[in-house]
Amino acid sequence: MALSADEEETLEAIKRWWHESGKMLALGIAVVAAGYFGWQFWQGAQRSSAAAASAVYDQLSAVAVTAPGQQIAESDRAQALALINTLKTDHTDSVYALYGALFAARLAVEADDLALAQQELEWLLDNTRSGLFGSTEPTLISLAQLRLAQVLLASDQASAALSLVSSVDGGSLQAEFDELRGDIYLAQGQHEQAVAAYQSAAESGNASPVLQMKISELQGSI
Repeated sequence: MALSADEEETLEAIKRWWHESGKMLALGIAVVAAGYFGWQFWQGAQRSSAAAASAVYDQLSAVAVTAPGQQIAESDRAQALALINTLKTDHTDSVYALYGALFAARLAVEADDLALAQQELEWLLDNTRSGLFGSTEPTLISLAQLRLAQVLLASDQASAALSLVSSVDGGSLQAEFDELRGDIYLAQGQHEQAVAAYQSAAESGNASPVLQMKISELQGSI
């Protein structure tokens, strides 16, 4: 069928537009498609990686979780450390690696290796995540900070421990942070500040007999 002059002009305009802009449009479509399928692939890979990390962590829990006050058997320690290394090396971006570092710090403390415990906790805090693709649970971060401050205090680094507990928001662990701050002040011989910190811990919800004993003993000595 013959085209009118107006139709031919329109067709030529479309041809010119495609010639001038079509390649850019095709490239844009390709980029969007690549991004979409790349995202789908990334999600699938993340799910696969998370499943693998979870399996390793389950093995770690089976050998490293003990009753309160009970240390891990020496026969299980080497296996636990190997599993932790797998999590930190092969699944660095997973939350399981962070919990693995927390386990490693506990094992180091049990072995009286405070330097290694400090290293593991600092690794955990250096590898937390924030942003679009997920953030580390704040309670885990607070717990790692609390444990690190305890390790610093035990390592005769009271000033560093005090700086740490004074610079963070303890969140749901604020009472524990306040009590630890009292312990640090006590170690530094600052009894009045220690009492104030202990009382803050009590007001934050820590009503343990040990804390009450600390307060009573210090109040009687001031």
